[in-house]
Amino acid sequence: MNIREDLERRERETLSPFAAFSADTKGREREEEICDLRLDYQRDRDRILHSKSFRRLKEKTQVFLIPEGDHYRTRLTHTLEVAQNARTIAKALRLNEELTEAIALGHDLGHAPFGHAGERVLSQLCPGGFVHSEQSVRVVEVLEKSGIGLNLTHEVRDGIRNHQTSGSPATLEGKIVRFSDKIAYMHHDMNDAIRGGILSEADVPRQICDVVGETTGERLDYFIRDLISTSYEKNDISLSPAVNTALMELRDFMFERVYQNKEAKSEEKKAEMLMATLYDYYYKNHDKLPRDILRLEESGASLAQMVCDYLSAMTDRFAIAQYDEIFVPKSWI
Repeated sequence: MNIREDLERRERETLSPFAAFSADTKGREREEEICDLRLDYQRDRDRILHSKSFRRLKEKTQVFLIPEGDHYRTRLTHTLEVAQNARTIAKALRLNEELTEAIALGHDLGHAPFGHAGERVLSQLCPGGFVHSEQSVRVVEVLEKSGIGLNLTHEVRDGIRNHQTSGSPATLEGKIVRFSDKIAYMHHDMNDAIRGGILSEADVPRQICDVVGETTGERLDYFIRDLISTSYEKNDISLSPAVNTALMELRDFMFERVYQNKEAKSEEKKAEMLMATLYDYYYKNHDKLPRDILRLEESGASLAQMVCDYLSAMTDRFAIAQYDEIFVPKSWI
């Protein structure tokens, strides 16, 4: 009995003709032995789930830096919410759930500590800039597993690289994640902002509520349902025009009231200073970089790239601990 062949047959029988079939993958950068139990996208999903970079997401900021309370989102809980929304959409459209989930779980692996504050600093300091979607691809291609990477399929790497608004994924599964990321972060960030007293449901503009609902939960459900109904049996993933306008208006509202809120972002300048100071330190003292990072020089990485690789991999807690160890005076014993 060949389980893999049976799974491939079932995909052909049950998925939409617009789905990315596992048997049709463009493959991996390095050839490897085929698994007799799992299809390629399932193996990719499992590799991401078991990676160190995935586990570190639990200690990386989503929006609020080091919040008081146990229920604010982290980069890990954001990733899980994106994956759940994306799987719901993919299943309803009869697209490849395993490819969708692999892209969703890997889309933020390269995010810097302290959220977009950390990303801004690295973008200014790293030659050529720093974009977390590209760094996520670098994580799975180069940085994981002591420099050999996870050797993921082309389709998963394409979806990770193109998950941001400016991206253009090659598969419908990648397009689902691109939408799911925006839908998830706007709704759970609003939920966290309400929990933190920065917003109330009554603050959401009436023209948005009239289209997609009165509460955070209602709006999340409405966006997912509209994406499914608009994309059903089509070779594209899109929202209806009115709902897409509501999504853009909600995004503008969130930027104005939350993402640029002085109270919510009061600690970001400290985080930016910390990251810039650590960058300068490791650039001038590159012998302090871990052995796995220094080994990247053999593959042509510049010193600046190696420092960016190291800093972007840090969790918030580890970055603070490194700063404390290097720069904060200790008691003399």
